Amino acid sequence: MSKLVIVESPAKAKTIRKYLGDGYEVTASMGHIRDLPASQLGIDVEHEYAPQYINIKGKEKIIKELKSEAKKADQVYLATDPDREGEAISWHLAHILGLDVDQANRVTFGEITKKGVTEGMAHPRTIDMDLFNAQQARRVLDRLVGYKLSPFLWRKVRRGLSAGRVQSVAVRLIVDREKEIEAFKPQEYWNLDALLSPPASQKKFSARLYGTAAGKKLEVKTEAEARAIEAALEGRDYQVTKLTRGSRKKVPAPPFITSTLQQEASRRLGFTATRTMRAAQTLYEGVDIAGRGTLGLITYMRTDSLRVSDEAVAGAKDYIAGQYGEKYVCNYKRTYKSRNATAAQDAHEAIRPSVPGLTPEEAEKSLSGDIAKLYRLIWSRFIASQMSDCEQDTVAVQVTAGDYQFRASGYVVTFEGFTALYEEATDEKEKKETSLPPLEEGQVLKLRELTSEQKFTQPPPRYTEATLIRGLEENGIGRPSTYAPIITTIIDRGYVEREQKKLKPTLLGRTINDLMLQEFPDIVDVTFSADMEKNLDQVESGRVDWRSTIDTFYKGFDAALQKAEKDMEGKKVKVPDEETDEVCEKCGRKMVIKTGRYGKFLACPGFPECTNTKRLVKDTGGKCPKCGSRMLLRRSAKGRVYYGCEGYPQCDFMTWDEPVPQQCEKCGATLFKKGSRLYCAKEGCDFETQVTK
Repeated sequence: MSKLVIVESPAKAKTIRKYLGDGYEVTASMGHIRDLPASQLGIDVEHEYAPQYINIKGKEKIIKELKSEAKKADQVYLATDPDREGEAISWHLAHILGLDVDQANRVTFGEITKKGVTEGMAHPRTIDMDLFNAQQARRVLDRLVGYKLSPFLWRKVRRGLSAGRVQSVAVRLIVDREKEIEAFKPQEYWNLDALLSPPASQKKFSARLYGTAAGKKLEVKTEAEARAIEAALEGRDYQVTKLTRGSRKKVPAPPFITSTLQQEASRRLGFTATRTMRAAQTLYEGVDIAGRGTLGLITYMRTDSLRVSDEAVAGAKDYIAGQYGEKYVCNYKRTYKSRNATAAQDAHEAIRPSVPGLTPEEAEKSLSGDIAKLYRLIWSRFIASQMSDCEQDTVAVQVTAGDYQFRASGYVVTFEGFTALYEEATDEKEKKETSLPPLEEGQVLKLRELTSEQKFTQPPPRYTEATLIRGLEENGIGRPSTYAPIITTIIDRGYVEREQKKLKPTLLGRTINDLMLQEFPDIVDVTFSADMEKNLDQVESGRVDWRSTIDTFYKGFDAALQKAEKDMEGKKVKVPDEETDEVCEKCGRKMVIKTGRYGKFLACPGFPECTNTKRLVKDTGGKCPKCGSRMLLRRSAKGRVYYGCEGYPQCDFMTWDEPVPQQCEKCGATLFKKGSRLYCAKEGCDFETQVTK
């Protein structure tokens, strides 16, 4: 008997074919083969929101080949990815190939290994209609919002714009954060630090002013207050009045789920969410590994679950015991609670290496680039999650001087545990604890130096990709599998731009957000969107009919759309121009930033009287090491940032490395940053130093 197995991609087909052997043909559908039409709504609103699916243009040859292969086969198995999208592709394949959806012809693989493929083939099932309807409901809902709202924006703002159920909320979060930053008023405060050492010891430590000797916390808000305290401390003894010793344990982070993988890859590797998912897809589908053949290196990468199989845990612990010793093995089974207890993708395990014993060192003999980096990250995180806790001895000291109290704390690692391998990166700068010398209560310390420093409270930081993904996840907006395309969309539409890895709303983004808030408040309301996501999850669990979910939303949405059309009849929203300091040399006006077919450029606001335009460049504040002219930020034809001399073409100096405000200690020229080092590019100067944090 011949059996046909259909997957999405050729890479996945190649890996699976190796495990199935004779009697099986494995082919790829190349993703979706049917979808809603691109040129029209494709939803019959009057007849229970029936989708009008069509074969995707350009897939005719693949469909013909699939039909031919299916006709020759005695049995067809649909082995697309084990998620909503995969279930939908299988349903459409069944429709096109004339397969019975009530037959057990659907198989899924949590990992593309011999074990994973064998288990999947041994347990075929029928197509999960609840899972398919969940995908169908999201597709219909997103189509209704996109195809109804986008033309409205074209008419009222300009062509080429779009709005969406998740993307509009993401833009709102970024705009709201920018408004918080703009409204923030810095408050002055002062830190007073005493540099102290025990008697007859040269080891110093720093203690910070906490409050009064009685323990009441003080806030020093002005220089005058700081100076008064310094004067009051003149000649005072600094005595240890309380010493608290303790111990604590630090537990490892759980294995990755989709969202945390995207966040950590952004923080640690500088990857965009799209770049992360592209590399993860390759790792899941299969890579040739020397000595092992083609192998799927990780479990399925679209998951909300923190569950891990007993077999994988045992494999990790065997590796840890062999590499680090039994003391480093967690002696109980760690369980982690998912943030979303009703997670849509909880059918899968957490993201982990499919073969825990395959170390990054071995894998990297066959891997390179993003794939190697991401495998190391996933492997390290998973193995660390099965290691023992990090143990630390802590000490907190109170030092009294006159009427004031200073405090310091520190710790010593007594057993490194999982930190021998991996620690989770953070977005926030943590306050560093001081390393303390041996101290005793009642001890009088020697004051080495008392310093005061003016500080100002800081506004909330702009979102990065990592913190935006966390914000969307914490608010229950969208699903982790949608975050990468959403971020790409809002950047491509010009609503948001990256500025040194931070996401900043553009004037267009703010204009669209204000219009959406005014006319479609539900679409950009975080709570409303989160509730809609919960309703869609209920469709997946079979508790709610997908049509009624769409109907409840659409009636309110359609009414808001009709009202907006009436409110804005004959009106058009103008996107304000961003004024620059660049002066038009033809008429003297300040030039503005415009967006055209090939990106941003400078234009004179006096158009049509003045038609002057220029390439958009940005002064970095640095000076050219060859001629001393300004160094400008420019973009290549492919959009890559580089830095070039203002005097081009007379001066041809350019570099990919960013100029920094710091000057060379030898010759005074501008320094350039490359990785973790700063260097001088002036000819004949070899100055180099590390980046200071």
